[in-house]
Amino acid sequence: MSKVKTMLKIGGGALLVAAIVAVFIVATQGRDPELEALEHEGSDYILQLDKASGLRKNLASKAEWDYTANITKENEEKWIQLRLELSKLEKQAWEETKMYKWQIFQDNSLKRMFKKYCELGVSALPDDKYKQLMKSVSGMESNYATSKICSFKNETKCDLSLEPEITEIFAKSQDPEELKHTWIEWHKVAGAKARDNFTQYVQLYNEAAKLNDYKDVADWWQADYEVPDFEDQLAKLWEDVKPLYQQMHAYVRKKLRDKYGEHIVSMKGPIPAHLLGNMWAQTWNNIESFTRPYPDKKESDITQAMRDQNYTPLKMFQMSDEFFKSLNLTAMPPKFWENSIIEKPTDREIVCHASAWDFYDGQDFRIKQCTTVDYEYFQTTHHEMGHIQYFLQYKDQPVVFRDGANPGFHEAVGDTIALSVSSPKHLRRVGLINGDAEDEQTEINQLYKMGMDKIVFLPFAYTLDLFRYGVFRGTTQPEDYNCHYWRLRETLQGVEPPVNRTEEDFDAAAKYHVSANVEYARYYVSFIIQFQFHRALCSLAGEYAPADVNKKLVDCDIYQSVTAGNALANMLKMGSSKPWPEAMEALTGQRSMKADGLLEYFKPLYEWLEVENQRTGEYIGWETSKIQYCTVEQLAALNAKLVSSEPQKADT
Repeated sequence: MSKVKTMLKIGGGALLVAAIVAVFIVATQGRDPELEALEHEGSDYILQLDKASGLRKNLASKAEWDYTANITKENEEKWIQLRLELSKLEKQAWEETKMYKWQIFQDNSLKRMFKKYCELGVSALPDDKYKQLMKSVSGMESNYATSKICSFKNETKCDLSLEPEITEIFAKSQDPEELKHTWIEWHKVAGAKARDNFTQYVQLYNEAAKLNDYKDVADWWQADYEVPDFEDQLAKLWEDVKPLYQQMHAYVRKKLRDKYGEHIVSMKGPIPAHLLGNMWAQTWNNIESFTRPYPDKKESDITQAMRDQNYTPLKMFQMSDEFFKSLNLTAMPPKFWENSIIEKPTDREIVCHASAWDFYDGQDFRIKQCTTVDYEYFQTTHHEMGHIQYFLQYKDQPVVFRDGANPGFHEAVGDTIALSVSSPKHLRRVGLINGDAEDEQTEINQLYKMGMDKIVFLPFAYTLDLFRYGVFRGTTQPEDYNCHYWRLRETLQGVEPPVNRTEEDFDAAAKYHVSANVEYARYYVSFIIQFQFHRALCSLAGEYAPADVNKKLVDCDIYQSVTAGNALANMLKMGSSKPWPEAMEALTGQRSMKADGLLEYFKPLYEWLEVENQRTGEYIGWETSKIQYCTVEQLAALNAKLVSSEPQKADT
């Protein structure tokens, strides 16, 4: 027995081939007892490894929490030092794991665990490079978290943070000059300053990818989705939703032109990014109030209702917890309430970007969020609590499977709940809006408001990782970062920067997920699949029927449906123990990402926009921007690259 075990673990060429052949011969007569023993040994080994991995992840999470909840040089150094120590242990475990020839095991779950543990991650780097990579990322993240700008109205007041001051300016100001100033200054401090760190991070991260047997980080990130044509699937989904987006874009451009004049917003060009109510023009909710289809229809001010009813951040979290409990899902454990940070502290700098944390001990789950009492944070709270619910549901899985079925699943769960929470039916139920059910005009307004979040976000989310795929593959070099970033944003999203840009700027890093090394395709995926999940759950709850005008998808609320909750729990409990199409199928009956749920949800809005844009003679799409962000040489090189990548016709 020991001889076969040694051959299989060390793997010596012809001996290994002979052993595998022998295994298959024996398999026809019954199981090979030596292979069975080896598999048993592999199982014992992987369970011990998984336990140790959970302890390491717990320590790493605690150290990262301490740093991001109190940004000091000392906490940063402690976090990096601990990561270095843990990476050495991970590397030792990796070397041991690779010795097992797990590919011939018959237990699929065991093989899946081995496969995941045979990927070391960034710890594969030599210690000095690993430390450099950690420093470059924490440098970008702390620069982002601590960036301050000066006020447009008072140039001596230079303490404006992204949260809450700058975000509030974008939400409320309708002065294009103030918005332009705020946009430029934020991109200067949060973006341009990160360029050197980012360039170093790309180089080191790509080295780590190669050590994990990937061509580059783009290849590595896409592997998490376990489908060979992931990029093609993203492109197909975009082609499906693009007509709806273009109708929204044309309609919004007209409304902005009416407001600001043609000298600021052209008839046929891209929309200036600073006028869309959000620093990155990723969602446009904040301009909904003066662009909505039926402005005379009384709009419920949910934020005002929340403030009138003395909502607090704690109450928002308690309501979200109650929603999950109404579905027969798990209540937040005591440690959640003890350890979470749900309001911005006044005594220290923290990373305010909302985040949910699993400490891998089955008991400690937390949210860190600088909550303000408004409708947007009401939805964000449900989103983050969705992450925690996912953690709670799969906490009994092996540590290596404590993850979403794919990265997009984790993001979609909370958003799926938020679709119910933001439905008029639910808002009436909790007393945040009054009155009767919606008429057709109110429904179009409501769908438009939702579209200003869900539809307009898609090309932004698509752009962010298409840009980084190019960077990681080396097709976008450091000297072309900003040019390529804006070229994608103009081409896909139809937005332009408020002023000319150069390669002195690095606008991509002014977005948290670029500075913090967070893959972004997960959000694009989640904004598609959440409508698949929503439709399935609504059907199970008896809240939706395709032909019933009284059971529309747009007004579905699954609150208190144990049937829907149990079905959701069954999918969440799987974690990443199975490939995501199986998890998708468990809930929806579908095995692929499809835009049909989203398109069905927004169909009345799409039809309305088509008629309205035709009535006003709007140009659908956009012509090339007159704002310069690429040099003549960069544009020529880009165009040459595009021509060379087009399929050539074969001679016949």
